[in-house]
Amino acid sequence: MIRNQFFSPFLAVICLSFLAFQCDDDMTQEDDNARLEVLRLEIENLAKTSICNEATECKYIGFGSKPCGGPLGYLTYSTSIDTEKLEGLVSNYNKINAEYNSKWGIISDCSIVNPPTSIICENNICVAVY
Repeated sequence: MIRNQFFSPFLAVICLSFLAFQCDDDMTQEDDNARLEVLRLEIENLAKTSICNEATECKYIGFGSKPCGGPLGYLTYSTSIDTEKLEGLVSNYNKINAEYNSKWGIISDCSIVNPPTSIICENNICVAVY
């Protein structure tokens, strides 16, 4: 009986010690960058499957996150694809990219990337015009 009374608190202290010293994030910068790259390729591949014609609309979305704020660039796509999926993936990517910039102290020139002035449909592909 005495042995069990000692063992339970001792075990609890050991378990709490492991939890207290557990690393929250063992990801390296290369790991984080690889994660971003996989997501970027998924987004770009989905956008590339979009086609434009008289039944679809061309759109663009801010893609990536500059350390000073704002998008890294703009991605064009048409409404021929699952736009909610694409926009959700881009939103997630932008969030992860901003966290990456903050976590790893990434800097940039802080220039503002202007959005396209228009988007045209050329050979069934949405093309940004600047």
